[in-house]
Amino acid sequence: MQHNPVSDSDQQYSLIDNLQVFKIQGRDKHGRKILRVIGKFFPARIVSVDAVKRYLEEKIFPALDKSPFSMLYVHSDVQGGQNFPGISALRSIYDAVPANVRTNLEAVYFLHPGLQARLFLATFGRLMFTGGLYGKLRYVSRLDYLWGEHVMRRSGVELPDFVYDHDEELEYRPMMDYGLESDHPRVYGAPSVDSPVAMYSMRCIS
Repeated sequence: MQHNPVSDSDQQYSLIDNLQVFKIQGRDKHGRKILRVIGKFFPARIVSVDAVKRYLEEKIFPALDKSPFSMLYVHSDVQGGQNFPGISALRSIYDAVPANVRTNLEAVYFLHPGLQARLFLATFGRLMFTGGLYGKLRYVSRLDYLWGEHVMRRSGVELPDFVYDHDEELEYRPMMDYGLESDHPRVYGAPSVDSPVAMYSMRCIS
């Protein structure tokens, strides 16, 4: 996960905070708090797993107030080499999430998923994320479906301009699908771990 990391733990903590990678903002249409995560803002090459764990433990988890919440993960313009921390790092961070927080997380909305990200999660999601998290995952290909489909209110979530720019660009790209979807194994088949598709998806989650 590290590449010329910021040396001091407090500096890494401050960097994560200043970049607003994780932010609790507004409520969804079910009245749940929203944990917004901006993938492009995550400095995977220069912060440690321990710094991320500390930030979540001290800044985010207490603010959730032990109540049900949803997560909005924004994948727009994510670069695998810059923003993806690696499989072992993701698993380590997830394993450090308290059981009550995992239970209270009722939905994960994955905005602007790339094909490789979808293949990656279809292959490894059930292996990496235990406790039913993978079954809570919903792909949202366009912002219109995030604001519609009884998900979130436009006024309740602040998104960077590049997210809207990316969404507009999708108007001119051929898309495999649209809308709000689940990749739950009961609905979608996943390639085996040793399949060519799985090996390809390991290269970059973007």
